[in-house]
Amino acid sequence: MEGHFYGQVFQDSDVYKWLEAVGNVLMLGRDEKLEAQADSVIDIIARAQQPDGYLDTYFIIEEPDKRWTNVLECHELYCAGHFIEGAVAYYLATGKEKVYETALRLADHIDSVFGPEEGKLHGYPGHQEIEMALLRLCDVSGDERYQKLAQYFIDARGTNRFFEEEFERRGSRCFWTGEKVEEPNRWFNQFPYNYYNQFHLPVRKQKKAVGHAVRGVYMYAAMADLAWRLKDRELFDAGKAVWNNIVERQLYITGGIGATHSGEAFTADYDLPNDTNYSETCASIGLIFFAQKMLQTEAEGVYGDVIEQALYNTVLGGMNYEGNRFFYVNPLAVVPKACADNTERNHVKPVRQKWFACACCPPNIARLIAGLWKYIYTVKANCVYVHLYMGNESSVKLGDCTLHLTQETNYPWDGKVALKVKADTPEPLEIALRIPRWSHEYTQG
Repeated sequence: MEGHFYGQVFQDSDVYKWLEAVGNVLMLGRDEKLEAQADSVIDIIARAQQPDGYLDTYFIIEEPDKRWTNVLECHELYCAGHFIEGAVAYYLATGKEKVYETALRLADHIDSVFGPEEGKLHGYPGHQEIEMALLRLCDVSGDERYQKLAQYFIDARGTNRFFEEEFERRGSRCFWTGEKVEEPNRWFNQFPYNYYNQFHLPVRKQKKAVGHAVRGVYMYAAMADLAWRLKDRELFDAGKAVWNNIVERQLYITGGIGATHSGEAFTADYDLPNDTNYSETCASIGLIFFAQKMLQTEAEGVYGDVIEQALYNTVLGGMNYEGNRFFYVNPLAVVPKACADNTERNHVKPVRQKWFACACCPPNIARLIAGLWKYIYTVKANCVYVHLYMGNESSVKLGDCTLHLTQETNYPWDGKVALKVKADTPEPLEIALRIPRWSHEYTQG
């Protein structure tokens, strides 16, 4: 509490994504040194939490009287979502309750602030993420309030004037510049902010991916997850329409999405320039989240195809082998001199960077890679679906039975995959293998 906050207003989220990466790693094997490091961070986080459960270090330190007054721009719900996801992962890995209880208090605080009831804020996040986190917290806690709150954030979006009224109440001033402006966010993108933040329509009426790409795919992933839980066909169909728009009209061959640096956003159908392309690494990670959640409802090969496409080309390409240099932007063509001399291309870097002022991508890569085992298989009835081909040993539950799977492969350098299967039941079980869409022929032995 001494001194001032520095860095991005959403910088808490980088620590929380790292915590989720740690949790994912520890689920595969305990590491005392890493666990001790995480525990020391958790101690600091728990001490920072306010008595009512609020947790966001920018507002705690700098503007405690302005909590929840700029939900559009200031990422309080986004940071909360990342903390909850990190807390859940670490709790599942270690069983330690301190971080889990901190997350519950934070979620309960948010539930007391937002919702349809009189006296609450009838709003939703400016940067979507909290919806996915609340659904995960519901699974672990069994408390349906968290799913209902996630559903509220999805259903309320685009149905009222919450963001407009909030903007008017703060004197139409942009958080980033402090200046009075016609619209927030327009200082770094050309899109109307209702499109940029995906509240131009209620989510069930959205059929095309628009606006900030990371915000979009995080929301679409939550929509797909919620549709599966509620058996809500209308919500699923809306997500499927957006999915088809992305995959058929706004997807680079590398699995990159968000073609323009202006707002890190989707643009028009088939507008996919190579040299000015943005394709933020986080956006491809969010696309993988979206695909995984769509797989819960329908086991179609296209979802695994896109996961593979984004993973091998943009996500893994977004980091060097040593794990200490990164791409934030992933273009398909680079002229190094033009990157420095042309303002239309200075977002493009010819080499991976050590770090960024906005460092959202490196810890996002870490949490995805550390949890990659979650994306290999899904289960439906008595069938295991194999979506990704990579060396692994897994035990998969099918009802009361367990299927032990071992994959041995040099994929993607070699298309040969050996799959060893052992079941603990004589009952017939099925395994479905994704045939990659790039594969014109296949054999099985």
